[in-house]
Amino acid sequence: MVNTKIARIYLRVSTQQQNLERQRQIVDEAKRNGFYIAGIYEEKASGVNANRPELNRLIDDLQDGDWVIAERLDRITRLPPREAELLIQRITEKGAKLHVPDVFSFGNLDEMMGDADSLTKYLTEPLMEALQKMFLRMALSISHEDWKTRRERANQGIAREKKEGRMKGRPANKQLHNDIIRLTLNGVSITAIASILKCSTSTVSNVRRHHRAHHKSSDKDQFDIFRGDNSSKGG
Repeated sequence: MVNTKIARIYLRVSTQQQNLERQRQIVDEAKRNGFYIAGIYEEKASGVNANRPELNRLIDDLQDGDWVIAERLDRITRLPPREAELLIQRITEKGAKLHVPDVFSFGNLDEMMGDADSLTKYLTEPLMEALQKMFLRMALSISHEDWKTRRERANQGIAREKKEGRMKGRPANKQLHNDIIRLTLNGVSITAIASILKCSTSTVSNVRRHHRAHHKSSDKDQFDIFRGDNSSKGG
């Protein structure tokens, strides 16, 4: 009797603008390879964030013998290697195995070498386990270094566009700014304005400072309410 291989599939992209359609192909591929799909976990979050809701839910759902399948290892983690190893450990401590189709499997020595005790298995199992761990560490390091390279290139591109005048930053929200000034002139505190308009207190303070610096008024008392911005961030 053939044991059913149970898989939980993790799909991830980094931003809301990206889609998961390409990664969903591994679901059909897993089924063709004889896996029963116990769950599909999808989310849009950075791989350098260790606290991802769907990944945490997957790990909580894991049963002994389950397989965790992802399109690439960097879909599961782009954390620094030591932190990434701790994340993978959370998976393997549940008795689960990790599989990246056509590239990498981790924690499946019994399937590779057979369950039966033998001298060959006794002699080679420690070596195979060490090789698997070494390959895993290399793959985790590559995933993190790739993320660092991508981030550095993105930052360089942003800096170059700013220098060339092609990037001006986000346009100001004029309605929000007008509302902040209107409430300020009505004597509403920074904290209250932030709560009413659902923005940060730093945004309120910045708008008030900008308004004070760029507007002159003969009504001195009208602008005295801005003085607290230099000494208080909370309003």
